[in-house]
Amino acid sequence: MSKSQKAEIDAILRQPRPQPRNVEEMRAGYATAQTRMPVPDGIRTSETALGDRRALIVEPIGPAHPGTILYFHGGAWSLGSPETALALTAALVTRTGMRALSVDYRLAPEHPYPAAIDDGTNAYQALLESGADPAGIALAGDSAGGSLAVTTTLRARESGLAAPAAVVAFSGSFDLTLSGDSMDAKAGIDPIFTREMLGPIGGMYRAGHDARDPLLSPAVSADLTGFPALLLQAGTNEVLLDDSVRLATRAIAAGVDAVLDITSDVPHVFQSFAGILDEADQALDRAALFLAQRLR
Repeated sequence: MSKSQKAEIDAILRQPRPQPRNVEEMRAGYATAQTRMPVPDGIRTSETALGDRRALIVEPIGPAHPGTILYFHGGAWSLGSPETALALTAALVTRTGMRALSVDYRLAPEHPYPAAIDDGTNAYQALLESGADPAGIALAGDSAGGSLAVTTTLRARESGLAAPAAVVAFSGSFDLTLSGDSMDAKAGIDPIFTREMLGPIGGMYRAGHDARDPLLSPAVSADLTGFPALLLQAGTNEVLLDDSVRLATRAIAAGVDAVLDITSDVPHVFQSFAGILDEADQALDRAALFLAQRLR
């Protein structure tokens, strides 16, 4: 464990940046920042379609292990693409030997809630219709993508689809009411987010819908009965920490096989710093073990 690594990353994240004037500038800045993350060797990419959305296939070079990871990128439901999440997706692929399909879901504000969940559910249904065994599928994602991994699973249940074997979320956003204690307790400690920042961002996606809707705030109101095995990873230096804590509590109360994996003194989606931060590599190793144990 390296205090110097943590301090270096915290300092990087706190560096002043030009304030974007519109969503297009936000997207360009996010893409530039995310594509600087190191992508591990040993993978190849290609494109396919799931439902009516593009998906990036990320698979190991050489024989693949059984199992499929359906991945949802982060970006507050309004930024990002499969390419901006490639470092994380590839890290899971190289560690598990499984292929991943990363969904290019529609973004807010042009396509607010429930467009992204519709796209996720259609992608999952298309994967099932292609012959994939749900017992060999995991849904995973980071930040807003972690939320989509959870809410797509809930929507799939509503639609009568077979449940995937597992769900993994890195620093998921599970409460658009912003009511978690960590919103205040981690103010200033979080080098990225504040409550004041997250309100408008979530509002672009929510588009006037009740923030307590289970598909917007599953940590507040979702019925997780029958939910698949769940891994939630988060860091203690993020205002969204209690989103994962409270979702895990709801899952456990509903009898779900849930693992809450908290790493100290690391920021939002710290797993993106694999190869730079020891704790990021260790967390991804644990996520890979979780998937290997639950997918067949």
